Amino acid sequence: MKPQVLQLNPILIPAINDQLAARYTVHPCFEASTREAWLREHGASIDAVITGGHTGISRGMLEQLPALKVVAINGVGTDAVDLAYCRARGLPVTATLGALTEDVADLAIGLLIATCRNLCAGDRFVRDGQWERFPQPGAIPLARRFSGMRVGIVGMGRVGRAVAARAAAFGCPIAYTDLRAMDDVAHSFVPNLLDLARNSDALVLCAAADTAQGIVNAAVLEALGPRGFLVNVARGRLVDEDDLTKALTAGRIAGAGLDVFVDEPRVPLALRQSDRVTLQAHRASATWETRTAMGEMVLESIAQALAGERPAMSLTT
Repeated sequence: MKPQVLQLNPILIPAINDQLAARYTVHPCFEASTREAWLREHGASIDAVITGGHTGISRGMLEQLPALKVVAINGVGTDAVDLAYCRARGLPVTATLGALTEDVADLAIGLLIATCRNLCAGDRFVRDGQWERFPQPGAIPLARRFSGMRVGIVGMGRVGRAVAARAAAFGCPIAYTDLRAMDDVAHSFVPNLLDLARNSDALVLCAAADTAQGIVNAAVLEALGPRGFLVNVARGRLVDEDDLTKALTAGRIAGAGLDVFVDEPRVPLALRQSDRVTLQAHRASATWETRTAMGEMVLESIAQALAGERPAMSLTT
């Protein structure tokens, strides 16, 4: 009999799903409308769980899975999993750390360039036939150069370093803030977020910061200033969205590029309607290459745990 795998989030790579089906009996409970009843009947037989960072798994559900040997997160977020409970139980929780770095950093720079250069507004101007109606050069406001901008990075982990490398290639001076200065990072460390914002043209949020909330508030946005840009590819709740919408509406910052939000998939109307904002639907890792690498890491974590080994990507054991 194949090991039993409970899948709480879909995996979009057919080849990964084929491998899962070949090795295990997979129960795609993200499709089930009667999950609780199913768990009561079958939970004791589940060997592994696949979930996503946003979905996680509740402690109540974990308690219904007494034979569980691993929780494999197809992502990097762990705040929706009770890690303390899993540690106490000796249960490995794995994440696909490192697989997302390049794509997330690419999107951060893409959002920043798109916002500075008004790419989305320009695209709509052409698509809507406005260029023919208003061919004069002043019909579209002048944009802002990205090359040479002072870029402040919040969180100098894997993604922060990758963003720094890309921004540096555009001749951007880099500064950063984190819990401490990094001995192996040559860029300027600024202990205080307000000071970093005050001395940056663009503030890029890269921090995992699973427990932080609203650290980018009215004061930080005021410090960033009317020519400053905000990019968030980290956690939606790092930004006070009410303060952000007010700052954008009042012109207290120049613009924002956002891939993550406080209450996904609900995005404030003021952000959706603003030409100062470039929006994405939490898709920083949504490429074939990265999602395949993530799926392969999930497969590896499950195989290691079911073989009685400590998974290489375990965060709890």
